Amino acid sequence: MSDLQDGESIEVQGSAKKPYLIQNVGGVYSCSCPAWRNQSLGIESRTCKHIRKLRGDEAEKERVGNALPAKRASKEKQDGPPLLLAHRWENEGDLGGWWMSEKLDGVRAYWDGSRFLSRQGNEFFAPDWFVEGLPDIPLDGELWMDRKSFQKTVSIVRRQDKSDHWKQLRFLVFDAPAMSDAFEIRVKFVEDSVDRSGSEFVQALEHQLCRDVDHLIEELARVESLGGEGLMLREPGSKYEVGRSTSLLKVKTFHDADAVVVDHAAGKGRHKGRVGALVVRMSDGAEFSVGTGLTDRQRESPPEPGTTITYRFQELTDAGVPRFPSFVRVRTDIAAASSPAITVSTSQQKSRTKTTPVSSTGEDAKTSYFELIDGKSAKFWEISRDDCKVTVRYGRTGTSGQTRTKEFTDVSNAQAHLEKLIREKTGKGYEEK
Repeated sequence: MSDLQDGESIEVQGSAKKPYLIQNVGGVYSCSCPAWRNQSLGIESRTCKHIRKLRGDEAEKERVGNALPAKRASKEKQDGPPLLLAHRWENEGDLGGWWMSEKLDGVRAYWDGSRFLSRQGNEFFAPDWFVEGLPDIPLDGELWMDRKSFQKTVSIVRRQDKSDHWKQLRFLVFDAPAMSDAFEIRVKFVEDSVDRSGSEFVQALEHQLCRDVDHLIEELARVESLGGEGLMLREPGSKYEVGRSTSLLKVKTFHDADAVVVDHAAGKGRHKGRVGALVVRMSDGAEFSVGTGLTDRQRESPPEPGTTITYRFQELTDAGVPRFPSFVRVRTDIAAASSPAITVSTSQQKSRTKTTPVSSTGEDAKTSYFELIDGKSAKFWEISRDDCKVTVRYGRTGTSGQTRTKEFTDVSNAQAHLEKLIREKTGKGYEEK
């Protein structure tokens, strides 16, 4: 059985396109896969299927003892149905060619051929007219009412009286778990099954091919502007696996921000002999590393200390630093700082003061500010255009909110996008102030 000596590392191919890195440092084995990183155990007690495959179950059991994760139980012994669960995308890997769909804020439902089951195995008592026409084979989907209607949906599906309230719901189907075929074949089967059912309460969830990260971010912005929760990405040709799999990824809000390079961290494993990560500093003085998103050429000739870079992240940790930061580009429009302590801009503005940026074309790019008061909730939405860039800031009234910027190839496209977003917001009840 293969093993690693102290200080050695090896790349192994998992379910993702990018290989995972297994390392042995002083007898502590680590793996870059999400399953190892997301465990709540101490690093000395963690293991994963990739390490177990490398070293063997017995060697790992001897090393970590009872911390060794139990192998997945058989379908018959599971409390809930055999569902495929998603990992969160951590800005790693190219998702071009993956299948993209909206992340629904409904209730996950497994149709076993005769009834709906929750993730925990509880039955949802749908009326006979709701399930009429559904095939007698398993389907995976969600009981869904509308965006931002999760609580209303829950209140309906938990009822046991098979009431007419179910007329407000739809069963959106996105997979056929019992089929061993590739994802594309299963989706086609779902679409055909839904068409044959003739039911107005059953729909096949729409999927589209993701071209690249820019396309993903564009679609994410569109879904979120409509009140959606995010996106789901499915690996092409993948099989339906029971349990959490990297062939299914969930994607939520992105933020772009700037930081100044203060140092280079040496690479390990495949990147030994070149830069493994950029050590950068935020405007508040906090430092962190950006190791994802760099090309091989950029690792060999990295941005010098004092250079301002743009990075992308999904959220801030409790310590106030970006979680899962990914390198985007060098800011060539900003001169390198003579001192790494330079103040840089971030995507989360510190003030609600409204400004009026000026377009480089000479036109005033007005900032439009909108508010929506719905019961006890008060939200704001602000949009501006600076030449070919459209910037949106939004959040709860009284907070600094979040900011997203999109750049276009020309001013006319940017202006058309701005006007489209304003129409969408005013159509949802936002009023300009």
